[in-house]
Parts: sequence; structure tokens; C-alpha cells
Amino acid sequence: MSAEATQPSLYERLGGIYSIATVVDDFIDRVMTDPRLNANPAVNEAHHKVPPAGFKYLVTEMVGWASGGPQKYTGRPMRESHKDLNITPKEWEAPAEQAELKAIVNSTYGDIVIGKSDNASS
Repeated sequence: MSAEATQPSLYERLGGIYSIATVVDDFIDRVMTDPRLNANPAVNEAHHKVPPAGFKYLVTEMVGWASGGPQKYTGRPMRESHKDLNITPKEWEAPAEQAELKAIVNSTYGDIVIGKSDNASS
């Protein structure tokens, strides 16, 4: 058996669906209220039409599926869901630029990283 075959999937490395759901929950709260995104009238309208709980469910499902988990994404195709929103490259990058996003991900460190470093000097 090769070393590659024994590597955990991204889904497993992320901590499974509960860890993914925790990050998605906070991330979607921030996306839904981000003034840079809501400056786009189509995005702002969509944010007010979609119940946040349902949106969080679908994003959690999608991330679970995309990262190699057993979930099946049941939402509409991305292109169909976003075709009328006129999202610009700057708007696409806005959530990733948020320092809070890094803080969200880092907040799960203690729940995910339980092993000691292989390198004593790190």
C-alpha cells in the first residue's frame, strides 16, 4: 500500500462535517452582512431572500462533498445559483480578504490538531 493511499482526505483533515459546519456557520453570517458584498444590489437582494439556515446547510453540504466527505450536494449548480448576481472579481475576493476568516479557521485549531509536531524545533 502506498503512502498516498493512507493519507487522510481533506474532509478528514478538516475534522469532518461538524468542524466544517462550525466554520461555515460563522463564515455565512459574515458573508451575509459584508457591506462590500451587499453593495451589489443583486447580492444584497439574494441575501435577504435566502433563509440563512438553509444557505448554511447547502454550503456545509457542498464543502463536505467537495472535500471528499460522504455528503451529496443537493443545491442548484453554482453557475445557475449565481448567474444573475453580477459578482465581480473584487466581490469574489472580499470574503477571503477578511482577517476574520483566518480567525475562524484558526479558532478550530485546538479541536483539530491533537498530535505533536514531528519537528521539535517548530
